[in-house]
Amino acid sequence: MSSPTSAAVVVPGSFLTLHYRLAGPAGDIINTFGDKPATLSLGTGELSPAVEQRLIGLAEGTHATFELPAGEAFGERNADMQQWVARKLLAQMGDPDEQYAVGDVVQFPTPDGSGSYAGAVVEANETAVRFDFNHPLAGQPVSFEVQLIGVL
Repeated sequence: MSSPTSAAVVVPGSFLTLHYRLAGPAGDIINTFGDKPATLSLGTGELSPAVEQRLIGLAEGTHATFELPAGEAFGERNADMQQWVARKLLAQMGDPDEQYAVGDVVQFPTPDGSGSYAGAVVEANETAVRFDFNHPLAGQPVSFEVQLIGVL
């Protein structure tokens, strides 16, 4: 006689298939509900450590929402993460005729060329553009909703 199997539980390093939503006071930043579910491995930096911590111990099939206080999910806003980038350098890296408007999000290659990071335009003048490289939800309270579809 076999015993009933219990649902798999999330542990550090688990591979997950899930739907999730990250939202701040201004609304959703990421929302996979209504689209294909996401797949990710815990501990690889795809989610912030504070968000990953909320997943540990949850069973497959769980649907939950967590409220994280300001600054916990993505840290506090850091003024040093706002940088001016010369238009000359931007032209060398991409389209020399690109127009940059406040609120635009621009992808930059990492120094080793293996990945990218994003900066939001906060100011522009004729010779340079100032980008904010803080996470959009840095320094804000975050709502994290998750539906765990699969846990390996």
